[in-house]
Amino acid sequence: MDLLATIGGATNSFLLTIVSFLIVLGIVVFIHEFGHFWVGRRCGVGVTAFSVGFGPELFGWNDRHGTRWKISAIPLGGYVKFVGDLNAASVPDSREVQRMSPEERAVSFPFQSVTKRAAIVAAGPIANFILAVAIFSGLNYVSGRQVIEPRIEMIQPNSAAERAGFKPHDFILSINGSTIETFADMQRWVSASAGDTLHFVVDREGKQVALDAVPDLKEQNTPFGKQRIGLLGLQASRDPASIKTLTYSPLGAVKAGALETWYVVDRTFDYMGKLISGRESADQLSGPIRIAQVSGQVASLGGVAGLISLVAVLSVSVGLINLFPVPLLDGGHLLFYAIEAVRGRPLSEKAQEIGFRIGFAIVAMLMLFATWNDIVHLGATFVARGT
Repeated sequence: MDLLATIGGATNSFLLTIVSFLIVLGIVVFIHEFGHFWVGRRCGVGVTAFSVGFGPELFGWNDRHGTRWKISAIPLGGYVKFVGDLNAASVPDSREVQRMSPEERAVSFPFQSVTKRAAIVAAGPIANFILAVAIFSGLNYVSGRQVIEPRIEMIQPNSAAERAGFKPHDFILSINGSTIETFADMQRWVSASAGDTLHFVVDREGKQVALDAVPDLKEQNTPFGKQRIGLLGLQASRDPASIKTLTYSPLGAVKAGALETWYVVDRTFDYMGKLISGRESADQLSGPIRIAQVSGQVASLGGVAGLISLVAVLSVSVGLINLFPVPLLDGGHLLFYAIEAVRGRPLSEKAQEIGFRIGFAIVAMLMLFATWNDIVHLGATFVARGT
């Protein structure tokens, strides 16, 4: 019976992971592609296909404008194919374009002005950012936020906080000049600043005291695997009076949602900067396997609200990654359009083809590397559970 229960539990967990992954990624991909689609239609461009997923079509339908809406077999992205596109990457079909009538050219993507093409391409990432702000704003407005004041109860011995001179009952006012309102705000600063000097201002018995602290780099076990973060060694106050629930007006909720979205963007750039400078490890890069694993764990631990929050975080990441100036991604197209605007004419087909091939190689290598990280992480997780 124990064996059957174990198998049943594993099966349910696997199904939850798959379903959660498909829901999370499906929403993010749909919103991204719908941004391209909606602005393209507003610009008068014909759309031949809207696909969530790549590869063979599983099922679909045609709308009254002739667009084929479909769900495809490989759920790792999606695309909108406009009139005049050769493929899902919006590479122009030069042969088809040459055979087009004036009426067909008027609704084809390659014959639109550079401004319209740039707007259509940028609309995908922008839609992802709008989705994230909307989700964070909605959660803030509906549920508010339960927070703990940034008051310190205890200092861990031999910790970075002890070396910096923190004392129990210190109330943190600011870090590097930025106001700290909650203990979680302080944790965010510290976790992303291992090895960096942080300038604190604390209230100590009614007097403002300046302290400099350098968070230690520690490896912590989390529900999503081991993560390397900065730690000071501070414990929040357990006084019930320090726990508060923040409520938001509609405008306040939107502001808080925008700040939360910016926080994800800022942390991503911070990680990339440290990665380039050699201060951060590339093994934190995640691919589809880790996303699926996290989706299942969030759905199990955090329920619907946790899964919705994950959609917002992933939406920011997808929007940001797509803006990187790598040919094949939206940012690469925008780079080509910027060059076209400066030169007064587009790059040659040969130059664009070389660029797209380089972009494909970069994206493929990053995907393979991220997937390898996922496999190593998954293997380490199984070993840890076995021991």
